[in-house]
Amino acid sequence: MKSKELEQLKNKSAQELSVELAKDLEKLWTLQIDLKAGKSNNVKGIRGLKKDIARIKTLINKK
Repeated sequence: MKSKELEQLKNKSAQELSVELAKDLEKLWTLQIDLKAGKSNNVKGIRGLKKDIARIKTLINKK
């Protein structure tokens, strides 16, 4: 996540962050299923998405 994207997240409300979190959790679930099924080898993408989810959760907790 670039600093520009992080600044945009900081400016969003808690409600908007919750929606963003739900989208990212859905993406993570899909990537994990694809990895287990052998459709994808994108382990780095999963790791990055988990970090993004953690950042969003941190911002929600701050607000």
